[in-house]
Amino acid sequence: MLTITENKHILCLKGDVFMATTNLNIRTDKEVKDKAEEIFSELGLNMTTAVNIFLRTAIREHGIPFELKLDIPNDITAAAIEEGRKIMSDPNTPRYSSMD
Repeated sequence: MLTITENKHILCLKGDVFMATTNLNIRTDKEVKDKAEEIFSELGLNMTTAVNIFLRTAIREHGIPFELKLDIPNDITAAAIEEGRKIMSDPNTPRYSSMD
């Protein structure tokens, strides 16, 4: 779940606007957050900077800044999946008694 709050902050100095900010709340698993923070820390970044890099890159590239794709199994794996489905759906299909 991603929510953008309406808390906007505008920093001004002598009447010039330097940056308007808003809060961004993101829900994620604790383990994901902790691992990401560890990686970002090693890179000298905090979570806010890393998220801003992602958002600015998405804007610049007009989309998600990395490839999104479905895993497509190779022929051997696809055949094994199909065989497993057949075994599960047809009680007359021969079954395996060992992994050998």
